[in-house]
Amino acid sequence: MKTNNFFIVSTLSVLLLISCNKKKYTEVVEVPLPTAQEKITIGMPEDVRADPGSFLMDKLAYPYDALAPTVSPLTLETHYSKHYLTYTNNFNKAVVGTGLENLSIEEVISQLDVNNTELRNNAGGFYNHNIYWKSMSPDGGGAPQDTIASVINRDFGSYENFKRAFTVEATKQFGSAWVWLVVDKAGKLQVTSTQNQDNPLMRNAVIKGTPIIGLDLWEHAYYLGYQYRRRSYIESFFNVLNWKKINEGYENATRRKYY
Repeated sequence: MKTNNFFIVSTLSVLLLISCNKKKYTEVVEVPLPTAQEKITIGMPEDVRADPGSFLMDKLAYPYDALAPTVSPLTLETHYSKHYLTYTNNFNKAVVGTGLENLSIEEVISQLDVNNTELRNNAGGFYNHNIYWKSMSPDGGGAPQDTIASVINRDFGSYENFKRAFTVEATKQFGSAWVWLVVDKAGKLQVTSTQNQDNPLMRNAVIKGTPIIGLDLWEHAYYLGYQYRRRSYIESFFNVLNWKKINEGYENATRRKYY
């Protein structure tokens, strides 16, 4: 009798253990893993608000996912809502009491004392990003159109020559930098570059001019999407160039010079 009882108890224990293990296994399998979209929530550009100040953030003309794959949604959100926002707030603080508060940003950039590093870095960061946002469009890319097309042909020989010159200038940069297409004081287009948050409107610029294209080569502008493949980011930039805005920038630059 004891033997039978032991057999019955042992059998029930084994069945219970199997049942528990099956239930445990089933519960683990049925729990879905979060998707990439669920892990990262992308916000909206219009939700970003700077602190009160003399200079306002440029409104992004497209959602954060509009420039993919050239610029990933998370990269653009972080860039706009964190880096650009910080430059804007710090610039507005730095400009207080300098006598520059009521000038345009171009006038501030061209007149500021480059030895004032706080103002120089933050004014540059604010202005440079304004040019960068306008340089790109979800509907951009392709060959230039309108006036800017003929001017590029005039000054570079062809669009392909311009593209090559811009790519070479961007590729040779080391560390944090910007690459520009500018209109110089003679109305000619030139490709140039600056380090950190400097730009061609500043007094210390090697080649002075009004920027109409700006490519951000700081790591935060591309690293999430490209990691070490900086050249791929540079090449992809041409796929989103906003020729309409670039053309407007050229026409404005030929009418008004800030240097």
